[in-house]
Amino acid sequence: MKILVSIATRTFFLIIPLFLFCCTQEIPELSPKEKFHIYADQFLTSWNEENPLFKKSANELEIEIIEKNASAQLYSANMKFPLNWTEFQYKEESDFGVMAIENSIAGSILPNYALIDEYNLYITGEHFLNINHNLMCLAGQKIDEIYEVQSHPMALLQCSKFFNNYPHIKLIESEDTALFAKKIKDEEMLGVGAIASKDASEIYNLEILNESIQTIKNNKTRFVILEKKKTNDEFNKAALKFILDHKRGSLASVLNLMSDCSLNLTKIQSLPVIQTPGKYAFFVDITFNSVDNYNKAKKIIEIMAQEFKVLGEYKIKEL
Repeated sequence: MKILVSIATRTFFLIIPLFLFCCTQEIPELSPKEKFHIYADQFLTSWNEENPLFKKSANELEIEIIEKNASAQLYSANMKFPLNWTEFQYKEESDFGVMAIENSIAGSILPNYALIDEYNLYITGEHFLNINHNLMCLAGQKIDEIYEVQSHPMALLQCSKFFNNYPHIKLIESEDTALFAKKIKDEEMLGVGAIASKDASEIYNLEILNESIQTIKNNKTRFVILEKKKTNDEFNKAALKFILDHKRGSLASVLNLMSDCSLNLTKIQSLPVIQTPGKYAFFVDITFNSVDNYNKAKKIIEIMAQEFKVLGEYKIKEL
């Protein structure tokens, strides 16, 4: 017994210093460049697996590493993770982009306003698209056999009333409508449905169980066309952002000015200013017949506001 106790004691005093030594050793931190290449490789793998007809090489992605001092949180539609670090920026050249900004059922997509502002993009146009959501799955199944439906959060929200009639179906958010339809086909997922367009059902050979399941049948999504700088010489609509003093009547004064200058306020949204409790940034859409009146109002608002920014000037797109 004494021998066992002695062995145990010696083992204890041998292990503890070794444990403390291991805990005090610093784990080598990956350099930002090493992190970047790991994420870039994962992005390439993910992209090429999901887009076999449009495979890319690292050179084709034109990934440029740029040293910077400001922090950045960078996302890609094809990445399942955010890239968070302060030293580098992901850059991929494009002529323009298209981004959803509001839906007639779900309302405004507030995070997208912040993205347009953060990355200094410029709205040069808009487009309205009719949205029809369809419930689809692998062929040969009935809706009673579907126990789970995955789709984009906005699609789920727009179809919520339909699924109230099917409480046995579990609704799960995913990153995209068509991508999950593709996943059902690729992985032959039985008992699982997707909400997507008729085109997606045809491309991925899925059977539509129910058509037009959105709560409101006249369902439109408004998209904005984004570029890096102003390209329009003629315009009768503008998107503005301004931050005002946090005092009584400051917003009312700006709205009265718009009215006096014959500007039609078609939309107003507010977002909290980060790290400044109680202060808000206002995002507004306005239309007008006179550019002179608009320019006059713009100059005065710039004086009244603590911060003022033109997010875009473009021609109205008729519904």
